[in-house]
Amino acid sequence: MHCPFCRSVDTKVVDSRLASEGDQVRRRRECLQCLERFTTYECAERNLPRVVKRDGRREPFNEEKLRKGITLACEKRPIPTERIDATINKISHKALSTGEREIPANSIGEWAMLELRAIDQVAYVRFASVYRSFEDVQAFRDIIDRVENDLSPEMLESQLSLISDDFD
Repeated sequence: MHCPFCRSVDTKVVDSRLASEGDQVRRRRECLQCLERFTTYECAERNLPRVVKRDGRREPFNEEKLRKGITLACEKRPIPTERIDATINKISHKALSTGEREIPANSIGEWAMLELRAIDQVAYVRFASVYRSFEDVQAFRDIIDRVENDLSPEMLESQLSLISDDFD
């Protein structure tokens, strides 16, 4: 590992511990040349499948693109970052566990919608509106009606409140 300060290749590991729910190893390193300390993260290389877009193009699975879409849907909602990270990890794991070398982009979108639906109704509707390219108000009404009528008791209990109970 090169030192980010002096570019020396002589570094030593001072401390190692698990990070990110055990998916990464956090290593504290010290440069033997300039004595500066820095942190590195190590994770297993995963061979995620390629994504087949609607127009037939193929591109590598991009967790950051997925993160951007889910984070945008969850914006201004009281959803912890750890929950978003766990959702992205779950979707990535599902893509990896298919065993396929290529997966359709719509599969990833559907998995994201299922995960968001269990977390937060508003985030789910936001994501669905972009993913499904809603073009009119009726499409919003349809999905909102579906969300209100199809939630299991467990999902209802875990949903975040739309309006604070302080208004009673």
